[in-house]
Amino acid sequence: MSLFVRLVRALFILGRIFTSYLFQLALLKVFRKWTPDPETGREVADMPAWLVRRQARIDDKNAKRLLAGMLSLRGVYIKLGQVLSVMGGFLPDAYARELESLQDAVPPQPWDVMAKAFEDSLGKPPSAVFKSIEREPLAAASLGQVHVAYSADGAKYAVKVLYPGIRDVVRVDLRVVRLGLRLYRMFVPVQNISAVYDALVDLLERETNYVHEAACMSRMAKNFESEEDILFPEVIAEASSAEVLTMTFMEGIKITRFDEYERLGIDRDAVAERLVKCFYRQLFLDRFFHADPHPGNFLVQAGPTPKTPKIVILDFGAISETPQHVIDGMVDVLRGFFEQNDALVLSGIDTLGFVAPDGDRALLEQTVKTYFAKLLKIQDITAGALMRANSKELEALADPEVARRELRGLMKSVRYPDDWFYVERAAVMSFWLIGQLAPDLDAMKIGFPYVLPLLAARTAAAPTAMATAAPAKAAASASASPSVV
Repeated sequence: MSLFVRLVRALFILGRIFTSYLFQLALLKVFRKWTPDPETGREVADMPAWLVRRQARIDDKNAKRLLAGMLSLRGVYIKLGQVLSVMGGFLPDAYARELESLQDAVPPQPWDVMAKAFEDSLGKPPSAVFKSIEREPLAAASLGQVHVAYSADGAKYAVKVLYPGIRDVVRVDLRVVRLGLRLYRMFVPVQNISAVYDALVDLLERETNYVHEAACMSRMAKNFESEEDILFPEVIAEASSAEVLTMTFMEGIKITRFDEYERLGIDRDAVAERLVKCFYRQLFLDRFFHADPHPGNFLVQAGPTPKTPKIVILDFGAISETPQHVIDGMVDVLRGFFEQNDALVLSGIDTLGFVAPDGDRALLEQTVKTYFAKLLKIQDITAGALMRANSKELEALADPEVARRELRGLMKSVRYPDDWFYVERAAVMSFWLIGQLAPDLDAMKIGFPYVLPLLAARTAAAPTAMATAAPAKAAASASASPSVV
């Protein structure tokens, strides 16, 4: 498929989806009525049952249409679909359900194509590097696939090969993604939503450079070298390049193969707890974390006892660093939560970068207080509790409780932070993975020891900051021009 034909096909799929929603929006404007809620006095949407059913059908049909298009076009679209399947806040639930299959089911490329890509990159065919290599891939991903190979001395390797021409495909596909994002902004006017596009560009640049991935793999392995139950592959430098990554083969079962746990003597809760500690350490202590923690990137091995399993971490193209202001913001949000201080929560959200400079701060503060009051009432904060909640409970939790005329202003007051994409992606994916392992595990309680020193340091620094700010504020007031009465 030529790049031009690919561009036209992608635009056609996007156009069909967009047109169907435009027509639904027109129907909504005609038949939807706004009536005051008798309890709160706020206006709520009252839609005919047939229109609600039609919306559900459109979401379902378009989600299937998008999945089929992504599987046909492959490349960036599969990667985008994987991202959207776990960042459910951007699209209706039907999309998350359909696109979830992209986490594992990616059609492979023929061996002859991959063998040529290997030779073009390393200057010699696979047969000149390995004693043997399996033609059928062990795994196929959105940008490349993995084959098992053996050296002359019998060592077993995993050989990851980038799809040929994928970088050109990425450049073309990103034009369509950028257009789609502009159309999305017509419906959801969140400020700086283009940061998602910029982060996706950055992600794809990282994941199409195996020299970068090899360096990240080695760095993270060094971070965990004192922890014998967290394992990493070792890079085989002489058989690697920007398009080929050869590493030692890591044994283990996929982390969600729960039927194998009992046979191998592995405690499921112990795996979940170890994964939580691993993630918290990466995010808060090392500040160098895995931003693609889906089930396919983790293997489990039996340890000395059922309570001491070993976890193998794979795929390091989406590794990222935690910026200091993100650490500060998250810690302030946690402090505000524990101290029941909604002003501190808002300050943390501001530090993270969610507050638009020209937004309605009073409205945003009111909304934060509303959500904060709801969160304080929640007794069970595990993934299992969220999974067991019904749709009405989830809608009530997500409802910002603002008047209809204020809703668009609220959206414009929210800014998508520049450095939030990778943190959000890693946190959401980790939350759901841990939820599959142990739905009733309190991940925050287990990970808290990694955050506690940061909380203590931030709390100790707060009085100093206030003492420094007070004289500065007084001096500013003294030097200000007198007001005219």
